[in-house]
Amino acid sequence: MAILPDNSQLCDVSGRPLSSLQAINRLGEAEKEAVYSALLPLRLRRILGLAEGSFCNRAGEKLVTVIAPLGLPLVRIEARMRPDDPVTLFFLELSDTQFHQMELSFCIIRDPASPSYAVDVDESGRNNWFASHGRHIAEELRAMNAGLFPNQTHHGLQLFAEFFPLLERFTDSLGMQMIIGEPLSYDNAIRYEKYGFDYLRGKRLMREIDREFQPGGKYFQRLDGSSPFRMPGMERTVCGRSWAIHDGIMDEPWDEVHIYHMVGVNAGINTFPGREEQQR
Repeated sequence: MAILPDNSQLCDVSGRPLSSLQAINRLGEAEKEAVYSALLPLRLRRILGLAEGSFCNRAGEKLVTVIAPLGLPLVRIEARMRPDDPVTLFFLELSDTQFHQMELSFCIIRDPASPSYAVDVDESGRNNWFASHGRHIAEELRAMNAGLFPNQTHHGLQLFAEFFPLLERFTDSLGMQMIIGEPLSYDNAIRYEKYGFDYLRGKRLMREIDREFQPGGKYFQRLDGSSPFRMPGMERTVCGRSWAIHDGIMDEPWDEVHIYHMVGVNAGINTFPGREEQQR
């Protein structure tokens, strides 16, 4: 049963209630795409020039692909400016858990018209899987100096604020009450706090990070200019802290932070209350 105002239980065309991604994935292709189209922000549709009620532009080119395999509880949505564009403008991956929760696995929103930074590969050009298998320092420096966060290959489109309410309503329409996720970087965790997430695991770590970046703390002292990612003053912004953490300033790698959001509830968590806003 949906709990958000003016929301309702999601049903198929025959009126049968749908309560999971796996159930949606049993539908016919056209009906399945119609259901998942609810996750596309209106501004994204306008940027792509999609015809009303369609994943195609007015030239008939299909710009949105939905991968929702029969029998599996997951969906991937990819949107491109052109069908053969290697860069996805919008990339979303969701799955549902055995505990009837929605897992936000990935949401990547890029401005394809912005410069590209090859931080997603190592110096030999091989995929580095979010820097877990090598880094491309020169590209990371370019990205940082351009105001990007770790692992960002392009500037974004400021679309997440429009997307997240759609995800919340979609989750609610399936009768689920919780969205879970695993932020891949410090800045991701801070960003999710803004949208009302709390921590299943990692709140103590986030508070420790804030404490140790204060004057006298061990991370503050390690901002000693020994690398471009550890310059004094970086403790004041989310971006600065995130690059320092990405550079290994912590005693252990960033890992095992898990978050959750209860539908319709803002947890009011803020683990970096004294931050300065990033100047672009």
